[in-house]
Formats: sequence, C-alpha cells, structure tokens
Amino acid sequence: MRILVTGGLGFIGRRVVLSALEGLHTVRLLDRVPTLPSNSPVEVVEGNVTNPEAVDVALEDIDVVCHQAAKVGLGVDMQDMPEYVADNDYGTAVLLAGMARHGIDRLVLASSMVIYGEGRYDCAEHGRQPAPPRTAEALSAGQFDPTCPVCNEPLTPGLVDEDSPFDPRNAYASSKIAQEHLTTTWAHQTGGRAIALRYHNVYGPGMPRDTPYAGVASIFRSGLIRGEAPTVFEDGQQRRDFVHVDDVARANIASINAVTRDTTVPFQAFNVGSGEVRTVHDMASALADALDGPAPVVTGQYRLGDVRHITADSSLLRRELGWRPEISFADGMRELAVESTQG
Repeated sequence: MRILVTGGLGFIGRRVVLSALEGLHTVRLLDRVPTLPSNSPVEVVEGNVTNPEAVDVALEDIDVVCHQAAKVGLGVDMQDMPEYVADNDYGTAVLLAGMARHGIDRLVLASSMVIYGEGRYDCAEHGRQPAPPRTAEALSAGQFDPTCPVCNEPLTPGLVDEDSPFDPRNAYASSKIAQEHLTTTWAHQTGGRAIALRYHNVYGPGMPRDTPYAGVASIFRSGLIRGEAPTVFEDGQQRRDFVHVDDVARANIASINAVTRDTTVPFQAFNVGSGEVRTVHDMASALADALDGPAPVVTGQYRLGDVRHITADSSLLRRELGWRPEISFADGMRELAVESTQG
C-alpha cells in the first residue's frame, strides 16, 4: 500500500512513518522541514499542506492519506485564531480538494480530545450534566472541581465517549472540529471513507522539550533534568489519559487498514487513550521518581480555561479495530527518564 503521511517528521507523524515501514508499506511524507538522511527508504516532499502545488506532488500515485500535519497547542488569545484556521482548516481543505482531484478516497485524520472541552460528569441526583465553565472566584478559593448546574453539588467525573457533545474552549479545539466537519463533507461528496482519531495526552520518545505545546510531561521532564521540582497546578488531581506515541502510531496503522477494506461508513471517529486514568500529580511523581529528582510541589495556581478532567473511553477502537495499547504508564515514564539521561 502507498501511504502519504502529512507532517511525517513531527512527533507523532515520525512514529506513524516507522510503523508503516514495519508493515512493509511504501511511505511518502509531506513536511515543511524535511530532515531525513539521504539513504532513507521514505520519499520526502518538501512543502506545506496549505500549498496546492506541493500537495499535488505529494498525492501522486497514493492509495491512502494519513493526515498528521497541524498547528498544535492551545493558543494564547484570540489573535492566534487566524493562524490555527489557516494551518489546520485551510490546510485540510487544500488536502481534501487535492485528494478529490487525484481520486484518492481513503483518509485517516489526526483529531484530538480537546474537542470535548471538559469530560463527562454525573450528578448523584440529576444524572449526566454538562460541566459549566469554572470561574476565577471558585478557582482562587481552591474549588477546582465543577459542580452540578442544577443543585451545585460536586459532580463525579467519568469517561468521555465518541458521542459526547463538542465543547471547544480554544482556537486549536475549534480548528480540530472544523477538520472533522470538512472531512465528513469530503467523504459524503466523493464516496470516500475516513477515520478520525481523537488523541488523548500523547507522550513518548522524541517529545519536544520546553514548549507549552509539548504537554505537561515534557515540561515536568525538562525541569527535573535541571534539578527543579515539578510545579503542579491546582491540587494535582486533574484526571488525564496519557497514551504512548507508539500506541498512537499503531492506532493509525489499524485505521489505515480499516479504511482500505471497509466502505460502509463514510466517516467514523475513535478515541485513542490508554484506558488508564491518571492524575497530573501521578505523572509528575512518576517522572520525579524515575529521574531521582525532587518531589512535585502542588502550587494551587490555576489557568482560567483549563479543563479539570478529561479521560477517554477507547473501547470502541478496541472493539471495532482490534487495537490494544501495549505500553503501560509505568513503563512509558521509565522510558522518558532513560531518554532524558541519554539526550
């Protein structure tokens, strides 16, 4: 099979390329900064998905596209919105138009759990309830968990499934929803087949350092290398699902195989998570222990707009595509520590 991976030199894209090669596929990648060695078995097209000419070159004789290229991070303020829309939404539109020109009707799209905003919550008396936005007043008073909008009692967090409503809280989240909608339109109009993978907190080898877009694991790790204790916001009990990048890559390969053999459903979304609910404090403590560093410091600080809990129900991906995560949280944290000491 001939696969195009956009953003194939990024953190996740690079691992998807390696997994595709292990499956004996022919791989081409489109990336704006090609840095592969000259003897690499991967064909590289230099360019951006926003450039129709580069996209046309990259799509020549391709069977299926794995679209990883995107501007990531949560953004700082409203002034970031045009850039997210340009890179993520316009870039996806250019890619989909190119696929239609080339008669390519199979796509795997990298989406994100950020589209859900807060996760699932239940009230003991009133059942499933949307979590209202947290206020600066409540956060300053140390009231971090959202409360029921009906009775104001604490809500119990649960796992979010693919049928949960969208609740975008930043430009990145809005752009990922738009990517899914554009892909759905493409699938219906062309008869194509697409799978969107909604990644949860991805970590692993090659994770960028010292940038807010790299995720909390990278920030904690970088600080520990400098001998600094991880500083954990709120009370550290924010629930997350940390999934290893190699498991994410395997989910992409499973999805590539699925879209090429199944033509019955134009568009389907899957959560990609480890199934292990962990807290941010768990992550900081595991890295501190693995690096023999200082214990995490819980600061009580907060960022208005951060979500409290978001964890995945990935059972649909397991059931439909037979995917299983293979790397445990403990093993993944130890691997990060080893990479830190060797890097």
